[in-house]
Amino acid sequence: MAQGRRVERVASLVRRELSAMLSSGAIKDERVSHGLVSVTRVEVAGDLQHCRIFVSVLGSAEDRELALAGLRSAGPFLKGELGRRLQLRRTPELVFSLDRGLERGTDVLSLLNSLERERQRKGEPPGAGGDPGV
Repeated sequence: MAQGRRVERVASLVRRELSAMLSSGAIKDERVSHGLVSVTRVEVAGDLQHCRIFVSVLGSAEDRELALAGLRSAGPFLKGELGRRLQLRRTPELVFSLDRGLERGTDVLSLLNSLERERQRKGEPPGAGGDPGV
């Protein structure tokens, strides 16, 4: 159980430090500044050797790809900074992935809003056509 808490603690620290580096402008790669980049989740392997960082990028598909490429390019720098800031015996390898959760959520909200507008256009009362058990 102590190992699980340690993994969670390292993940939390990595997320905090990477978020701080993003907000402070410590990453000089211009591609990272395309769109608003935020760290949404960090998963650390049980052996603390690998770390998957999920990021969300607010912007176009091109902004997302550019920001992800910039983060991957800055990986060795970020790993070194994390090692220095967290003083870990061994800093995990960093793997960056896009978190599409916010994007999917935005798509669902957009769809719901368009359905509501269509109902209003047809003159149906709010909630009409939905689940009667709700």
